[in-house]
Amino acid sequence: MTQHQHDPYVGYRELTLRGMILGALITVVFTASNVYLGLKVGLTFASSIPAAVISMALLKFAKGSNILENNMVQTQASAAGTLSTIIFVLPGLLMAGYWNGFPFWQTTLLCMAGGILGVIFTIPLRYAMVVKSDLPYPEGVAAAEILKVGSGEHEDGKQTGGSGIAEIATGGLLAGIVSFCTNGLRIAADSASYWFKSGAAVFQLPMGFSLALLGAGYLVGLTGGLAILLGIFIAWGGAVPYFSAHLPQPENLDMVGFAMQLWKEKVRFIGAGTIGIAAIWTLITLMKPMAEGMRLSFKAFKGGSEASAERVEQDLSPKAMILWTLGMMLILALTFWQFVADAHISGGLAWLLVIVCTLLASLIGFLVAAACGYMAGLVGSSSSPISGIGIISIIAISLVLLLIGDSGGMFADEANRKFMLALALFCGSSVISVASISNDNLQDLKTGYLVKATPWRQQIALIIGCVVGALVISPVLELLYQAYGFTGAMPREGMDAAQALAAPQATLMTTIATGIFSHNLQWNYIFTGIAIGVALIIVDIVLKKSTASRMSLPVLAVGMGIYLPPSVNMPIVIGAILAAFLKHTVAKRSDNSEGRLKNADRIGTLFAAGLIVGESLIGVILAFIIAFSVTNGGSDAPLALALDNWDTAAKWLGLAFFIAGMMIFAKRVLKAGK
Repeated sequence: MTQHQHDPYVGYRELTLRGMILGALITVVFTASNVYLGLKVGLTFASSIPAAVISMALLKFAKGSNILENNMVQTQASAAGTLSTIIFVLPGLLMAGYWNGFPFWQTTLLCMAGGILGVIFTIPLRYAMVVKSDLPYPEGVAAAEILKVGSGEHEDGKQTGGSGIAEIATGGLLAGIVSFCTNGLRIAADSASYWFKSGAAVFQLPMGFSLALLGAGYLVGLTGGLAILLGIFIAWGGAVPYFSAHLPQPENLDMVGFAMQLWKEKVRFIGAGTIGIAAIWTLITLMKPMAEGMRLSFKAFKGGSEASAERVEQDLSPKAMILWTLGMMLILALTFWQFVADAHISGGLAWLLVIVCTLLASLIGFLVAAACGYMAGLVGSSSSPISGIGIISIIAISLVLLLIGDSGGMFADEANRKFMLALALFCGSSVISVASISNDNLQDLKTGYLVKATPWRQQIALIIGCVVGALVISPVLELLYQAYGFTGAMPREGMDAAQALAAPQATLMTTIATGIFSHNLQWNYIFTGIAIGVALIIVDIVLKKSTASRMSLPVLAVGMGIYLPPSVNMPIVIGAILAAFLKHTVAKRSDNSEGRLKNADRIGTLFAAGLIVGESLIGVILAFIIAFSVTNGGSDAPLALALDNWDTAAKWLGLAFFIAGMMIFAKRVLKAGK
């Protein structure tokens, strides 16, 4: 009775059939978008905010829809923004020459089991990291604001809710048209660079024209953007010029080819070392809050019914969590068994490999769940270091499997060495699934906490999202592979290598695992990156402790600046600088009026999300068109306009599109701040 008196949402329907169906449809679309974007540039977008807006736009026509039902839809659909990060490792199995496609059930069960474990592992952390924590959870708070606006809980609800949908639609249309001209018609370039030499040292001033990445930069913010810029400077203002000045240029390579080869074979390993040490440091800083979270959670479990009397405090029961965990570990074990059996390995060694991989996936997954959940709370899901966590996981798993292979005398046979490499990547993929969903779960639970949702229902919604997302990933990966191919893995001869999806993280993970199993990993470059990372961590600590400054230096973002292609990084940096400029301008014009600042920030966030979704969806649509063309004996660029001597004009047109996109973006944000 008391509970009903204090609960304004009694009688509200939360987990509804129509909501689950809508959430599943959004999950399918956003998973496909994210898989494409991640394979192309190594980044994925957080889908909670766009999902919340779409849900409100559609469910407002349904009888009895409410804020809690909309929250469940965005919770379920948000799995798409994160489970798709499996592509940071899994395509490596094709690059290593082990798979020639994506087996449906193996891929699906691996993603589903890892994702659901990610949900379960973060539930004990909810009380400490969401309820009793001052972590900002930027995307979780933004999603809650949008849900409140859409439900009319704010005075400006109707106006801002409507304009929010318009911003996503406008941003999506703008980025979609530009992407179609760039990647479909091929009349505009997606990047341009100015190369020059000083002595023998090669330098590059890079630029990329992706509006999706401009939007991503807007969401990352100035601190992250400047950290990425520092990474670009370390790579292209320091490392590549140093190596090019001290190593002879091969006769068969021009200046650009030589510099890119040095970056791929040497400098990216420096970036990997920086990301790795930054992720380890994150884990160390989390040990205390993680232990406190576990202590509080088990204390609440022991409290039984009294501790969970209030609806807004009810998590899945300890019994349900244990059963889910054991069930998913069993599915992982069966998936690993099938993978091992396919390699015709049997007997005691097969059982040992299955048990070791299952335990590694679960144990490393549990540790990274806390790290990723904390990082999501600190900087948001989009900026969280999933790839850095993946590098640590791949190194740890590879070293354990190398030990087993050496002691069992397996590596006398080259086929066995290839199998162990593939098994390390397959096992690492399951850890990425755990990490990505735990990264997302606490963000969603923060949204739920702010809108007074029931935690256990959100946890069920996220589990449903994991199942739906897992079912989509294999077909989408297969489609994109057949349409574009991956760098280092082409399904057919004669395909345009320039259009291959870079899959940068998968390439890096495969290179690292291959180096470990071949005993020729270039540890010296990784150690150089670690040394840079340690120095930057010290700088970050000093900056944070300085009373005169509230600045910080996200070391993971610096690492990203070193190992992602500069044409990918530069639009992110420009987006981050644009965000800071617009926020400063709005604050100056509106005399720091909180309402105007909030409205401008909300419009900017939604427009940025629209840019990301628009470009990603066009990428997926083009993949369907290319796949249809290729399977019917046509070109892998069926829509391209063959224009003679158009290269220079295409670069200028790409730049013009990018500047026009920035101006439209800026105009809409400034208008919202008036």
